[in-house]
Amino acid sequence: MKIAYFVNCYPKASHSFIRREIRALEELGIEVVRVSVRPPAADLVDPRDRDEAARTHVLLRRPVRPRDLLAFAGAMAAAAARAPHRFARALFGALRLARHSERGLFVHLVYLVEACALLRLVRAKGVDHVHAHFGTNPPAVCWLLHELGGPSYSFTVHGPEEFDRPAELKLRQKIAGARFVATVSEFSRSQLYRWSPRADWDKIHVIHCGVDELFLGARATPIPERARLVCVGRLCEQKGQLLLVEAAAQLAREGLAFELVLAGDGELRAPIEAAIARHALGERVRITGWISNEDVRAEIQAARALVLPSFAEGLPVVLMEAFALGRPVISTFVAGIPELVEPEQSGWLVPAGDVEALAGAMRAALRATPAELEVLGRRGAARVRERHDARTEAAKLSRLFRSAA
Repeated sequence: MKIAYFVNCYPKASHSFIRREIRALEELGIEVVRVSVRPPAADLVDPRDRDEAARTHVLLRRPVRPRDLLAFAGAMAAAAARAPHRFARALFGALRLARHSERGLFVHLVYLVEACALLRLVRAKGVDHVHAHFGTNPPAVCWLLHELGGPSYSFTVHGPEEFDRPAELKLRQKIAGARFVATVSEFSRSQLYRWSPRADWDKIHVIHCGVDELFLGARATPIPERARLVCVGRLCEQKGQLLLVEAAAQLAREGLAFELVLAGDGELRAPIEAAIARHALGERVRITGWISNEDVRAEIQAARALVLPSFAEGLPVVLMEAFALGRPVISTFVAGIPELVEPEQSGWLVPAGDVEALAGAMRAALRATPAELEVLGRRGAARVRERHDARTEAAKLSRLFRSAA
């Protein structure tokens, strides 16, 4: 069977879990057509991501060229001529989606244009079913695609954005039109239950994000004596790195020797760098920028523990990666994280936003012996192998695809 994967921007450095999912599905014999609304991110450093970029169809290239506008106009005209009543239904559907939406009517008419372009592509490729990642605009386009007479669709909800504004995103309507909805944790499934009628609950399934052999098959390395912690993720408000710098400053005032590596990049890099300078932490805290999966693995293996003080989440893949490498983690009691991290068994969980508690967990990880940390890491590794193997989760998804199509 042939599936189209539809993502707003693919690939991106922070979307390695989508790449792993696609590759695992292909190993199971499902042909996957990759489709991105916008061009792939320009900051790709991992060779696997660059390979994905070369295989991805882009709907809206930038800058938009005159021939692109002609192609969009042709796709709309073809959709309208082939099934006028369906085109009218889709147009009315775009108006309904735009109602009470922050993005307004114009953006939703653009979604209709994208749906027409996607319809032409999936018909040309012989696609049986379309799967979108994230519950924001991709499933809106898929819903319009189906209204136009295109194939069935499904989508994966990660959070937290979908749960911040479910009514404005028309989450109930998207779920109702989908063959099934995947989500990454029991917590996120409960949130989807809140925003869908009981009749639709049976179509909501937990499919965990997974890690592949790059992490699951990595050679076990000893916990280092060196007092180093690592935080991996986009430098953004929801990941809590500004709070992490505050906690690091507290440990530095106590005279504790340590190094903290922030592996990633993002919109908060400048404020984080300013906070590092303000607390005179330049010798202790280092920002790497975006790095490849191999470099992420190396940074985790060089650390005693991974720390991710998130304020809002779905279920962070980097926690799975750290566990797969035998490293305990420090994180927060947020969303699906407690389903993976067991306090005092495989790491530490602290209340989100609590600098004192975060500093305390970091202090404990820095003062623990390597043997104590290895016990925590082994428990985490066993949990990831049981619940977050990309191949196992892709097999569950494959069964849903075959049933949907």
